[in-house]
Amino acid sequence: MAVRKYKPTSPGRRHGSVNDYAELTTTRPAKSLCKRIKKTGGRNHHGITTARFRGGGARKIYRVIDFKRNKDGVPAKVASVEYDPNRNCFISLLHYADGEKRYILSPLGIKAGDVVESGAACEPRVGNAMPLEAIPGGLEIHNVEMTAGQGGKLVRGAGNAARIVAKEGNWVTIVLPSGEMRMVRKECRATIGRLSNPDHQNIKLGKAGRKRHMGRRPHVRGKAMNPVAHPMGGGEGRSNGGRDPCSPTGVLAKGGKTRNPRNPSNKRIIRRRKNKRQGQLVL
Repeated sequence: MAVRKYKPTSPGRRHGSVNDYAELTTTRPAKSLCKRIKKTGGRNHHGITTARFRGGGARKIYRVIDFKRNKDGVPAKVASVEYDPNRNCFISLLHYADGEKRYILSPLGIKAGDVVESGAACEPRVGNAMPLEAIPGGLEIHNVEMTAGQGGKLVRGAGNAARIVAKEGNWVTIVLPSGEMRMVRKECRATIGRLSNPDHQNIKLGKAGRKRHMGRRPHVRGKAMNPVAHPMGGGEGRSNGGRDPCSPTGVLAKGGKTRNPRNPSNKRIIRRRKNKRQGQLVL
């Protein structure tokens, strides 16, 4: 796994970099596990733009991922490690012993030919999915469920991993990549290992065109607009906004709480990802 840099033949090439994709073994996905995605361009069913600066982009085909890993007792062979345009980590195609095929999020270090399993009775090896109560403490995990049987919701980004720090009664305490420490039911499943493609964070696009390929249009600052288009627009000369940062409809952009205070999982958070006194990330 490495990041490639081109010769600086143009301003875009000078600062851009790409993944060398050395881990990938094939370029063609399994057709039976693919679905077509319909693009919205940031518009709702009325055709009104509800998410700004979206549109265009390269055509994508969705790969159906098995986040539940509920096929217990059946060993599966890793057939290939593939690129997925819908996420920043790689995916692995599994061929189960009974003939079924499924995609999973590819852990770091897994390669074609390896054998993985799921269930409480399997060994705690990289790529195996087990209930949290069966995973030894201190191991790195990813694709963690928040409700048993619902499928993995936490730790699904490239290069990320959580860690089990304690077990007490029906609850298991884990530390997430953000620094947040929370409790999860012991029946919830997780996959052992760190996710693939850790160098994703080191890639620089280098030019605006690569962002357009991702379906992202140019982002215009509010204070650069006219007052009829944005609350922060207008002013004589280059104004500095004149008010707190906000959206076109006047909703404050900084300092407000975005998490639902009635979320039932809030009471299971032992330590927030940000230290409220210092305002810094807790590691």
